[in-house]
Amino acid sequence: MDSPILIGAVVYDPKVVVVWDSIKGFFNSEGYPMDYVFYSNYELQVEALLAGHFHVAWNSPLAWVDAQRRTSGGCRALAMRDTDRDRVTHLLVRRDGGIESIDDLRGKTVATGAKDSPQATLLPLHLLQNHGLRANEDFTLRRFDVMVGKHGDHVGGELDALHSLQEGISDACTVLDLNWQNWQADGTADPEAVVSLTTTQPFDHCNFTVLESFPTEEEERWKEVLFRMSYDNPEHREMMDMEGLKAWMPGRTSGYVPLTEAVEQQSFFEDRG
Repeated sequence: MDSPILIGAVVYDPKVVVVWDSIKGFFNSEGYPMDYVFYSNYELQVEALLAGHFHVAWNSPLAWVDAQRRTSGGCRALAMRDTDRDRVTHLLVRRDGGIESIDDLRGKTVATGAKDSPQATLLPLHLLQNHGLRANEDFTLRRFDVMVGKHGDHVGGELDALHSLQEGISDACTVLDLNWQNWQADGTADPEAVVSLTTTQPFDHCNFTVLESFPTEEEERWKEVLFRMSYDNPEHREMMDMEGLKAWMPGRTSGYVPLTEAVEQQSFFEDRG
């Protein structure tokens, strides 16, 4: 392509601008012009991808599922971070709360993140429903709808859910494994007081998405440049730390099966409007 490849991305934090300026600079330095277009939410971004307003979307897992749904499987996942693969969500409880099994949550209160967060709401509700517990029928759902439209890319809703558990307002909460690790390390959560009851099955997070019409030769050229980024290079490391990865990996779609099942089970897209 003679014109720059355009990447669509959702701004959920000011650092996103810094990250994409860095990636743009890297691609341009490699002789492959690239630019970006920002959106305030993933619904707009998916609409714009399907309308051909840009070439490659940096999509949340829910945005990937939505794009696949709306194109009848007509998208490709080009690449993802190493940390996007095989994530799980923890269902946390207080150690002294008397909850030792999922069934013990019957009649209790479970705190989750935003309604459109795959990791903090959709997937853990899928786990509970598969164990015979339906939200607001078998347990009370306390949902923290922080920054709806950004698909839980921030920690706001999950952190509020954790605080709800710690303060005794809720009996359990849902937290992505990476956040759980970080919050134990920085003292936000005391692992002696809060423990993991169980986890969801592994799932994949974000990916670079294109439509089937995106030229395969352009795809290979684009991936070749992306995969030249190295965590061993100090010029790349700062951006990669900000974006939470140590390596870019080839895209895969097998890790989106649990979320696809969850949104179908919960009629998410049918009820969204």
